[in-house]
Amino acid sequence: MKFDVAIVGSGLAGLSVALHLAKKRKVVVISKRALRDGASDWAQGGIAAVLDSHDSHDQHVSDTLVAGAGLCDETATRYIVEHGREAIEWLIEQGVPFTRDDEAELGFHLTREGGHSQRRIIHAADATGHAVQLTLEEQVRKNPNITLLEHHFAIDLITSGKLKVKNGATHCYGLYVQDVKTGKVQTIAADQTVLATGGAGKVYLYTTNPDTATGDGIAMAWRAGCRVSNMEFIQFHPTCLYHPYAKSFLITEAVRGEGGVLKLPASAGQSAGQRFMPAHDERAELAPRDVVARAIDFEMKKRGLDYVDLDISHQPPEFLKEHFPTIYARCLELGIDITRQAIPIVPATHYTCGGIVTDLNGRTDVQGLYAVGETAYTGLHGANRLASNSLLECVVLGRAAALDIEQQAKLKSPALPAWDESRVTDADEEVVITQNWDELRRFMWNFVGIVRTTKRLERAQHRIALLKEEIDEYYKNFRITPDLLELRNLVEVASLIVSSALSRRESRGLHYSLDYPDTLPKALPTVLEPTRRPASKLSA
Repeated sequence: MKFDVAIVGSGLAGLSVALHLAKKRKVVVISKRALRDGASDWAQGGIAAVLDSHDSHDQHVSDTLVAGAGLCDETATRYIVEHGREAIEWLIEQGVPFTRDDEAELGFHLTREGGHSQRRIIHAADATGHAVQLTLEEQVRKNPNITLLEHHFAIDLITSGKLKVKNGATHCYGLYVQDVKTGKVQTIAADQTVLATGGAGKVYLYTTNPDTATGDGIAMAWRAGCRVSNMEFIQFHPTCLYHPYAKSFLITEAVRGEGGVLKLPASAGQSAGQRFMPAHDERAELAPRDVVARAIDFEMKKRGLDYVDLDISHQPPEFLKEHFPTIYARCLELGIDITRQAIPIVPATHYTCGGIVTDLNGRTDVQGLYAVGETAYTGLHGANRLASNSLLECVVLGRAAALDIEQQAKLKSPALPAWDESRVTDADEEVVITQNWDELRRFMWNFVGIVRTTKRLERAQHRIALLKEEIDEYYKNFRITPDLLELRNLVEVASLIVSSALSRRESRGLHYSLDYPDTLPKALPTVLEPTRRPASKLSA
């Protein structure tokens, strides 16, 4: 199959690129599950943008830089913030039903989240991502220039290096994808390829991410010769619902923004009901996520707790039902009435702040290859992502990448070879994949979690090396399956996370090391380079 542009991933970043390009290009969107099975659909809080006269770009930039612990790229941050309003206006034009407020300047309700100095989060109740995804999905499904390949898994990129084409810089000509339902592998040729595959939360045991978040784009780009940066900065969301029957259910930052307080649970004995955040940070519950997550982790380990409580029951029931209908309904299903009871919560892996190095047009080190959204590293998030900046980045950089692609000439690509399965057989024991998957996620949680030590990181690195060897052998000898592909990518990403963490000899933002508790005077990103580097580098 041949397209002008192949987009891997169907979240907000991928669909934004597709809709902007579809006016002039033939586009294919490749999704390994259904279109709405990614992390964007799960986003509760909203999108941060300067939409009120009491706010300013400078304040939004400043809040982002503070949260990023000195590691944000200020140029990238300012560019994304200054294009925030037009991004929101574009979403409104598409029909996104943001929550109204007739007394507000723009007519939309704005909330506030941890780390923000102003109310600047536009939202659709507490299910913003779902509202956005539903709206954009309707648009892409009826667009004649967009082909949708759902339940198709991207295996690897096809580059000039693999084709032994000698034309200077490494170039991407397309990719191999597997039809998950039939097992057939197809070759897709494209003038430009866009990776919008999201993050890698499933590399950890506990995560707020959907099952699709397996770091596929980061792993594919690394294998193709792209640099990655800041992979040690994995954001742990402070408040994930703690319940045996609730899988990965996030309690949005906005609950704390609207007055929710963190307290010690009944199991804390005499300290039960005691609020603890003021003792950790003067901003209390409105401190950035890394501070709140570490404080919860500290209290749980100090007191041997399984969870802590998030209490917003002091707010009027009508207010809670209006602002947090999804959370109210889900908790009620599980026997928790948030109008009368506290919500049991634990921290969980939430966001990959690092990723594939790109410029502000989404271009990577490999020509013809772009990356947008959580899979990319633009410098916006630094050492800690400010709440609700991620969806903003998806829309702003999605448009920028589309505009850059429109300016590129048509590519005369070489003939691409078909996928070769002549030397492989069906797997003899699938349990090998399940065992390795469980082992990886558990030791990543225990050794590469919220608080780290060099010894733990080295133990993780040793186990990853053994797993990689076993998985590579399995990949070479047996027919591929989605489970095997995800495991292969997760192990690659885990290796990048641990290598990055070992190279950072300080504590900063989301990376906290007991061996290096101090913060160095100069903030520098961690950049990893593949052994086989492409001939050209990005200018930004």
